[in-house]
Parts: sequence; C-alpha cells; structure tokens
Amino acid sequence: FSVTPRLAVLPSRSPREVEPWEGAAAMAQEHQEYIQQKVNPVLENLVTQLLLERPEQLAPFMIKWLSQNSKTPAAAAFTEGVNVLSELKVEMEKLQEEVKDLEKQVQTKYGNGIQNLEETEEEEEVDELEPPPAYLKKGPRNSVSAEAYGQFNPEKVFVPPVYPKSEEQKERLSSILKDSFLFAAMDSNEVAILIDAMQEKIVENGTRLINQGDDGDCLYVVDQGQMNCFIRQSDGCERKVKECTAGDAFGELALLYNCPRAASVEAAERSVLWALDRESFNNIVKKAAVAHREQLEEFLQRVPLLQTMEVYERSSLCDALQPVTFREGEVIVHQGEIGETFYLLEEGTAVVSKVYVPGTPAKEVMRLGHGDYFGELALLNNDLRAASITCASATCRCLALSRRTFDRLLGPLEDILRRNATRYD
Repeated sequence: FSVTPRLAVLPSRSPREVEPWEGAAAMAQEHQEYIQQKVNPVLENLVTQLLLERPEQLAPFMIKWLSQNSKTPAAAAFTEGVNVLSELKVEMEKLQEEVKDLEKQVQTKYGNGIQNLEETEEEEEVDELEPPPAYLKKGPRNSVSAEAYGQFNPEKVFVPPVYPKSEEQKERLSSILKDSFLFAAMDSNEVAILIDAMQEKIVENGTRLINQGDDGDCLYVVDQGQMNCFIRQSDGCERKVKECTAGDAFGELALLYNCPRAASVEAAERSVLWALDRESFNNIVKKAAVAHREQLEEFLQRVPLLQTMEVYERSSLCDALQPVTFREGEVIVHQGEIGETFYLLEEGTAVVSKVYVPGTPAKEVMRLGHGDYFGELALLNNDLRAASITCASATCRCLALSRRTFDRLLGPLEDILRRNATRYD
C-alpha cells in the first residue's frame, strides 16, 4: 500500500504515530514471510522427491513422504502451515477489506493532495529506476519457478554455440540423446543443433561435480562412466538415490524449474560427460518441449475417442505418451503376438491386414490415418494381437502408451473401445 510512506510530508502528523493500516500491512508481511520461510522449503523438497522418483500414484506417495519426514523442522512447519492455511486466507481477506476502508478514510480526510503527490513522485522515480544489482549478479533463484524475462532480464537473441566434435562423437551422442526421455520431443534438426551446443567434460574418480543447494547452470549427459547422486538427510548424512550410467542425464531439474540443485553428484569412476548450458537448454530443449506439448494437446483434442475425457485427464495422457516413428513397410504390430502397447497415429498412413485362415495370404481390412488408434484389443481382452499393422507412408509417427498406463488412463473409455472393436471384423 503505497500511501503510507507519502504521509510523512503532510502537516499535523506525529512522527511516530502508528496508523491502523501499518499494523495490517505488517501482519500481511508476517504471513508472507511465514509461507516463504516455513512452507516453501517443504514444498520444494517434496516436489524434488516427486521429480526424482516419478511415482504413478501421487497422493499416497506424498502422504508417505510427509509421514516419514514429519520429524524434520521443515515438514513440521509444513504440517502446521497446512492446518492454518484456511485461517490465513480468511485473515488475508479481512486485511484486504480493512486496507480498502483505510484508503477511503485517508482519501476523505486529505482529499486529492495524496493522489497528486503520489503521481508526481512516481513520475520522478521512473526516470531514476535502475536494475537491481543483486538480481543481475545472481543466476538461478531459490524458488521453483520458470525463467522470467522483463525490463531487468530481457530475452536476448539466441545464437547456439558450436563445439567441434568428431563424426564418431556426434553419432555416439545422437544415439544417447535418442533414448533419453528429456530430448524425446526434439526433431532431427533440433537434435543436431543440440549436439553442436554440448561440450565435453572429463571428470576424474571421486570428483564432486554438483553440490546440493548450489545454483545450477548446466545439465550433463553421461557418455562413459558412472556418476552417483546423493541427497542430504535431516541428520546431515547423505543417501545415494541414483546411479547415472551411459545415456543418463542429470542436473536438469535446476534448469527446468530454475531452482537450486536437488542433489549432490559425484564421479564413481573416471567419466566422460557432455555439458549443456542453461541458455542453450532453454532455447533448444525447453522451447521444443513446450511447442511439442502444445501440438500434442491440440492433436488429442481432435481425436474423437478422447473427446469425452476431462482436460486434466488429457493432460495426464500427454505426459504418458511416448513418440515413436516407423518407416514405410515396417510392421508396427504383428498378428498373433502378445500386445503390451496401445498406439495413436499422429502422422502418416498405416494398413490393417488380417489372416483369416492359417496358411492363406493376409487381407487388407482397413487403412488408418491421422487421429486413428490401434492395439487396444490385446490390452482390453488380455489376448494376442488380432491383426497386423504396417506403415504405408514414408513414415508413421505414433504415440505409444504402455499396458499399465493404458489401464489407468483409458479405463473409463473401455465401453467405447469395445464398441468400436467390430471395425476389425
């Protein structure tokens, strides 16, 4: 509330007289500090653990984690914070109403003098505004948030760096990135730019590359060797939570969520890594992921089968679908094999063929195109594949869903799927 500091220039006012709204503002500040200092640390630890372990069932995992960590100061503060959240909300609403009433009182008492004085001083302050030095000196902030751009942090034109590599290194790195979920949304051109932007880093055995709580400016992909991840416990001891070997990536959480390092990472042996800096990650990987996510959500909205799903359910489906590409003539599904995957056809054309009498040629049943799906019968009936599906265009880009995820996310659509199963007859 910007009126309070201006009252110092008005006549007939005791220099130490405390206005009612000052107490309200102080209380609001106290609530804000409580949330930042007590509640946020537990939320950050909980989110970090969720991202590290990626449980299928979120609620039971969170309850178990809170129970196990209930004796830590941060968890105790969180529990206390949960109990008083509703009270804080009510108090905040009351404070806002009080501030509005006090504004009216001040305006009635002093007329337009305050407003004119504020406008004059604000105009003068705009010309003297300078970027805060602490913000410019400090990189990642101590909270989980997205990268912010504005007057003090303008988004620059990005020119991807290029670090020389041999063809063998490029092929090896391309093979590693192709199998990593972090880069699954990227096309071949984006992967090529990403490979050029990655810098080789050799780490000797026992070297601690990352310390928990530090600011993070790079992610790393393991080419050779092993890196161990440790999390500091409430008693000060460290617990190993993950072993990163060839093909694994680590350090991405600090870049994805602009938060401090969630774990410490140490070399278990001499290792060869590829480092990607924050700016390259944001402009190559994150933007590609955001663009792909938007395209995927738009695609799912147009699939007739999924139109009865809620927005949240489609969003969960977006997170679970894995892109996979097939070339012309490649058999995606073989009749008679065990089925473990459900497919949505995002791009291309596929042919459904079926052998009705053993020993006779397969007959074409139908053709599938953009938005069609297949592979559901074996999952619904726990049976073998009823037909073969072959890529009939230059490429077929599919979105795959495992049996376990299919049962969890598409269970409510079982009646529709069974009703449409007659199309294969």
